[in-house]
Amino acid sequence: MVRTKNPAVRSQLIERAAQMLRAREPVTLRSVVAGTGLSTMAVYTYFGGMDGLWQAMRQEGFTRLAAKLKTVTLTADPVRDLAALGAAYLSNALANPDLYRVMFDAGFELEDPEAADDTLHSLVRAVERAKDIGRFRPDVDSVALATQSWTIGHGLVSLVATGPLPRQALDHGAPMLTALFTSCGDDPDTCRQSVELGWHLNQR
Repeated sequence: MVRTKNPAVRSQLIERAAQMLRAREPVTLRSVVAGTGLSTMAVYTYFGGMDGLWQAMRQEGFTRLAAKLKTVTLTADPVRDLAALGAAYLSNALANPDLYRVMFDAGFELEDPEAADDTLHSLVRAVERAKDIGRFRPDVDSVALATQSWTIGHGLVSLVATGPLPRQALDHGAPMLTALFTSCGDDPDTCRQSVELGWHLNQR
């Protein structure tokens, strides 16, 4: 008789491995099940081994990020929305710092690679909307600008969530995005108001 896999056990192992990363403990086959009441066979049953567990942790990180980005309500102001998506990205990383570190470990394939692409695509769509209403110049490369926006958020939150900077350093993001978007044709005053409104929206 084939047993149905319990999603709660799968989640438990992912969370356990993430907690160990937070405590800077070595994540091994034996250590990840220690104290859980599970045997090492559970790692093989649910993930096919340790590589599968790392893969699942990466995927879980992007799954949680996608869920967070979906909480951003889009408005008639796409520049505000760009900043709000960036703020949601930061919020997710601060809430899941251990999974956030694993998300970008390209040594393990993602179960669903499109999950990572969706993050960038959400920014690209906002850039396109800003171009459509004349906030950004028509010649702006939407993918390039979305990538630059992501880079600003990723760099800041990496230094805060897993590095040496205090949380207050995230405030640097708003003027950096404002400068970037202004260089793409947006009005400086309007841009600053839009970015500041969106940037502080989801940082909690």
